[in-house]
Amino acid sequence: MVVASGKKAVVVGGMGVIGRNLLRWLERNTDWQLVGLSRRPPDFPTRARFVSVDLLDRDQAEEKLAGLDDVTHVFYAAFQQAETWAGHDAPNLALLRNSVEPIAAVSKVLEHVHLVEGTKIYGSHLGPFKTPAKESDPPHMLPNFYHTQETWLRRFRQGKPWSFSALRPQTVCGIAFGNPMNLVVGLAVYAAISKELGLPLRYPGSEKAYRSLYQVTDSELLAACMHWCATSPAARDEVFNITNTDYFRWEHVWPGFAEAFGMKPGGVQTIRLAEFMADKAELWASMQKKYDLRPIPWKELVAWPFVDYCLTRDYDVMTDTIKIRKAGFHLCEDSEAMFARLFAELRAMRVIP
Repeated sequence: MVVASGKKAVVVGGMGVIGRNLLRWLERNTDWQLVGLSRRPPDFPTRARFVSVDLLDRDQAEEKLAGLDDVTHVFYAAFQQAETWAGHDAPNLALLRNSVEPIAAVSKVLEHVHLVEGTKIYGSHLGPFKTPAKESDPPHMLPNFYHTQETWLRRFRQGKPWSFSALRPQTVCGIAFGNPMNLVVGLAVYAAISKELGLPLRYPGSEKAYRSLYQVTDSELLAACMHWCATSPAARDEVFNITNTDYFRWEHVWPGFAEAFGMKPGGVQTIRLAEFMADKAELWASMQKKYDLRPIPWKELVAWPFVDYCLTRDYDVMTDTIKIRKAGFHLCEDSEAMFARLFAELRAMRVIP
């Protein structure tokens, strides 16, 4: 059902897993005018108008965003990778400020700014942490760029007529390319290469991670939740965890992954995919020709260090989603069904055989 009326949304980071799937969801479910911000032009069909802008350049940002004087909603889903954890703070705060401040300065009809964070605010990337994590839990030892961004947004919002909200998803699963955080494409390409080499589908992460609890967030579910946050009074100036709401152990879903690729499941064989996939560009190019796949450059297909990171967390990764359910958002997703659907989409898109 189309939700109406005279709204205009800017999606910051419109080419990422979160941003592109949010645009797709808003196109199907609203009549909003849509603008995407990114450094690259879109590589997917969209009715959104894209603005090519380097948001780390404040002067360029003010120039390129000066015409967005009728924007009602800003969805922030951008990310700048850094070499060290502390190094994430300054550039990611700059990206947020250089998008929100110029738009807020020119648009007198701004209603809401939505920020996408993540469970790293609880220290989920550092090792075992309190689970299930709640929104009221303190962040890990600072710096943490999510905490820095949220603190700035809360302060900047004071005295303004618009509101804000923030979501903390866990491992967003969707389809995008040239993106540093993309688990689903990584799993699919790893499986396809294993099959081509005549191997069973072995779990490349650690033994403990294979048996620990894990959660993920479907990008479509996240998009629906972002829209709800931006339009629901119950989400005004609130922060929520969001996941598919279920949880699983890799050992229980891995046989289903193997079946989806017509393979036999293997056990755990711990390898660093960043190392073992480094020489697979030529093999993948031959597979693209053999199976008539889309000619996506190998370097733009998967960020293997991120896949390694997801598959080697040898402790439970869980967040509590009671707060958002009590606030009125009740959608959920079966994670195993989500993976099967996304693998099928990648096959239909001719990304994998």
